[in-house]
Amino acid sequence: MRLGNSLFHARKRCGLTQEEVAEKLGVSRQTVSKWETDETLPDIRQSKRMAVLYKVSLDELIDFDVDMKEIERAIEKSSVEKDEKVDWTKAWGKKYPILLRYQNEVNIPNYAVRLRKMLDELKTEYGYGELDAFLVLKDILGQEWKNRKES
Repeated sequence: MRLGNSLFHARKRCGLTQEEVAEKLGVSRQTVSKWETDETLPDIRQSKRMAVLYKVSLDELIDFDVDMKEIERAIEKSSVEKDEKVDWTKAWGKKYPILLRYQNEVNIPNYAVRLRKMLDELKTEYGYGELDAFLVLKDILGQEWKNRKES
């Protein structure tokens, strides 16, 4: 994401107008607009002041990713009751169609036996509860996916 776009989304997230930011930073509204459209760059002092104003670190301001922040907020707002109402396979299946068809192709009981064994091992060896064991196994799979993509 471009810096200007990051500045724009950080400002919007705080509910501030360009005029309000300009006033607080002692610059013109046009200057703020030029920063947000990547016509010019704020100096380091202005960037630090914006980070404070937007209640983010300077690193976060520079790397501000609206999608990731939205995802984090959605996760914070989620609850077990809401999660149980969502058909996650169907929802993710729109993006990854394999999730909607593998049940007819894969010998699920074969994999389920092996997965249950791994879950039981995590519970026994580390004292994890059912949910924690599932989350750890899911995270291990996610890390393995990242490692394979990098190779």
